[in-house]
Amino acid sequence: MILELRRQGLGVSAIARQTGLDRKTVRKYLERGLEAPVYGPREPGDRLADRFQSYLSERLEAFPGLSVRRLHREIKAMGYEGAYSTLSEYLRLIRPPVPRQFERRFETPAGKQAQVDFAEFQVEFTCEPGVVRKVWLFSMVLGHSRWLWGRFCPNQTLETVMRCHIAAFGMMGGVCTEILYDRMKTAVIGEDTAGVVTYNASLVALLAHYGSAPRACQPYRAKTKGKVERPFRYIRQDFFLGRSFRDMEDLNAQFEEWRTTIANTREHATTKRIVDEHFAEEAPYLLALPAHPYEAVLTVERRISQDGMVAVGGNQYSVPDTTRRRIVEVQNHPVEVRIFEDGALIAIHPVLEGKNQRRIDPSHRKPIPLARRAVQLLPSPADAPVARRPLTFYEAVGRRLAEAHEGRPCPL
Repeated sequence: MILELRRQGLGVSAIARQTGLDRKTVRKYLERGLEAPVYGPREPGDRLADRFQSYLSERLEAFPGLSVRRLHREIKAMGYEGAYSTLSEYLRLIRPPVPRQFERRFETPAGKQAQVDFAEFQVEFTCEPGVVRKVWLFSMVLGHSRWLWGRFCPNQTLETVMRCHIAAFGMMGGVCTEILYDRMKTAVIGEDTAGVVTYNASLVALLAHYGSAPRACQPYRAKTKGKVERPFRYIRQDFFLGRSFRDMEDLNAQFEEWRTTIANTREHATTKRIVDEHFAEEAPYLLALPAHPYEAVLTVERRISQDGMVAVGGNQYSVPDTTRRRIVEVQNHPVEVRIFEDGALIAIHPVLEGKNQRRIDPSHRKPIPLARRAVQLLPSPADAPVARRPLTFYEAVGRRLAEAHEGRPCPL
């Protein structure tokens, strides 16, 4: 570039101003011509991370995707005194760098947009050894400050999406003007030939209650949601890998602690700002929460099983013993399930997370009367023991029955 500017007739000072280089540097490369600069190898020396080489190698062999920041925290607790940049350079010698694909980045004003998406994770809970389950992380990221909220869920149903939205809005204390989605089925139903997008009516009603509106990213352009797509890799590398979780509740508890103490307290790589501090500046621009919480109602009909249970979202909820009809109406609210018979409310249950769980309200089952309980405790005739007698006893019984049949008196 320096030689080309010189060929165009620019002087040393003009070239220095355009390239931002010192004039001495410009003169040096003009004198060298097209000769490429040669850099010698760095002098070998002891590195601070050498003491932790075996530990770092083992961690990277087991979990190649672990982030530099994660490893820096771990060996720092073990006594490492070097800088993050020093460790980052050292790790390049252990593993090859991941190829980077540069994307065009766009910024949104404060309070303008939040981005939502799901990511799939596979986990083996310690309470179920040998069973690998799929879970989905619902994540909402503010486009301006990059503030992050998320929750691991057993499914991606509309009820789950709505509950997560309500929880995220409550945690951030406000709402953005618009929420950006990809073509997830719980948000976008379809698009006509004119490009008009049809959104899920229940989700639109929820967002309208908070004063927000949905927006779909362009088809096959999920990277327009880069602010929420990129954190999934960060979450997987810095939080998920190399940990163990007892169950879904423990997974979310550990994630919440990591989110509040690490993810939102770090300096963001793009904005170069502390996320929580940046969010504190964005918070006044968010729409205020409404005075009353949103009561989402998704009504379906369900059949009562033989044991007095109703299936909702893969879980079982009890109904009272006094229920007469076989089919009842079920309303899914954000945090509870309501069951109606002929328009009358007969049961309310908190929503169960996960699948194949049962909840029986003790008031739905009548206690067994004491008399019936005593009868149930008595052994049945079939279970009574049979006395063993000699054959002469049965012969005597046979003679008596025969004599009684002929009308002769039976001797005592």
